[in-house]
Parts: sequence; C-alpha cells; structure tokens
Amino acid sequence: MKENMKNEKAILRELEELKEESINFSGNKYYHVLVKQIKNISRKFQTQSREIEILALQNNIIPERYYRNLGAISPLEQVKMLQSKIAIIGAGGLGGTILELLARMGIGKLTIADQDITVDSNLNRQLLSNETNLGQKKTEAAVKRVKEINSSVEIVGFSIFIGSDNVKKIIEGAEVVVDALDNLPSRFVLQKACRDLKIPLVHGAIAGFNGQLSTIFPEDKGLESIYGLNKDLPEHGSELELGAPTVTPALIASLEAQEVIKILLKRGKLFRNKLLYLDIEEGIMEILNL
Repeated sequence: MKENMKNEKAILRELEELKEESINFSGNKYYHVLVKQIKNISRKFQTQSREIEILALQNNIIPERYYRNLGAISPLEQVKMLQSKIAIIGAGGLGGTILELLARMGIGKLTIADQDITVDSNLNRQLLSNETNLGQKKTEAAVKRVKEINSSVEIVGFSIFIGSDNVKKIIEGAEVVVDALDNLPSRFVLQKACRDLKIPLVHGAIAGFNGQLSTIFPEDKGLESIYGLNKDLPEHGSELELGAPTVTPALIASLEAQEVIKILLKRGKLFRNKLLYLDIEEGIMEILNL
C-alpha cells in the first residue's frame, strides 16, 4: 500500500513537470498532457496509462485526447468512464461503430464478442472491415483497432457464438451490455443473462433505412414488449429483405453509445420502457411507450 502511494506521488510529480498551460474556447486556462507523455510515464513507472490518465484528471491535468469531451462531461465524469467496463455483443455494423465510439470516449475496459470473420459484404457499413483484413476474425480486427485508437483502453475479444452456456462468462463484471446482434434468439439469450446478472442492456436493431433503440433494465419487460414471446419468433427480422445500408447502423450505433454514457454517468433521460423508432428515409422519428 505504501509503495503504491509512493509511486503515485512520483507519477504526479512527473505530470506536474510535464503539464503545459493552454487556453480553452472560453478564454480560461487549463493544463494538459499529451499521449506521448502519458506513454513515457507509463513505461518509466511500469504503470498502466489508464491509471496515469485517471490520476491526471483527478488533479486537474487534462489528457489532451479527452479535451474535446469536456464541457459535455466533467473531468470526474471522464474518470468514471475510464474506470468502467462495457460488453458489446456483436462486432458488425452496430458493434464495430459502438466499439470505436466508446474507445474514443475513454471507456476503460471493453469486451467484444462475435464468431464471424470479415467478408466482402461487410465493407459497405462495418467500421472494423477493410480490404486488408478480409478473412480475419472480427474480434481480432476489433482488438487491433482499439489499440490503435486508445492504448489506455483494455480490450478483450471473444471469437465465439454466444449461447446460454457461455454468455454470462463474457458479460460478467460489465456495468452495461450492448446488444449489437443480428438475430432474435441470441438477443433473448443475452437479455436473460443480463437479467440474471442484473446488468442494464442497450438494444439496437436496423433494417434498411429503419432503426430502433431501447434500454432495458433487469426488471423491465424488454424485448418481449417489442417482439413478442421468444418461442414465436423467426431467427431474423426484416433486415434480410431490406438490407443494411451504410448510414443506418452508424446512426443507431451512435445512439446506443450515448445510452451507455447516460447510464454510466447517471445523466439525461434513457429510452427505458420506450422504443425509439427511426425511418431516416422519410424523416420519421417516433417514441413508443412499451
């Protein structure tokens, strides 16, 4: 314990020496450190860069990578996100974009699960896919992408199909779980696991230029209110017929990421016991009570 406190004091002295003064958009001064400086301190003290960023924020030294988050959120709210763990189930059009957004926001620990590999038909909408990683596991691409974006984020990828036998092990310890799946039975399996573990679930789905979003707490009715009983459902919804054009998953993924942030920071109004329905071709937005 004493050794940790001693190390923390030494890291803080280093941060104080390296910090630079800048002027924000309101004309007020603030102190900041750069990514390369955080990495240098991390190597010097053999300490995770995330812990150094947290220490800096707690002492009003802003890691410049998060500067544009501030104003919308406070430095202590940024600390909260760095200390949080989120699980994303699905690494396709929704999941890949959600992963990117949460990594850039500074969610400290991310878990992502998907058994698929990248194929040509993913290239129109899936942020994790590109011509150089065709045939690669999506979770491998996910881990690589996050490490390139934010090395302070800890990410674990599971290249498996989720089922009742493994899903709890994947999501255990998460503060929020995000549904980025593409089939209905798996969504219900995920919801049951979240209920059992008492974890909020953010649900999103798309089909053509239509998308929907809902946030489900363990005590809520949830997917049954949207789709009916699990036993009566087809495996896939209308997305197979209507397609998955580029813009729709990006929009719903952004809304899912924002729901995660609202849950973590206990701010704003959630789409809880509500369904947000969007038809972006017709410019229609409806909020339905469930």
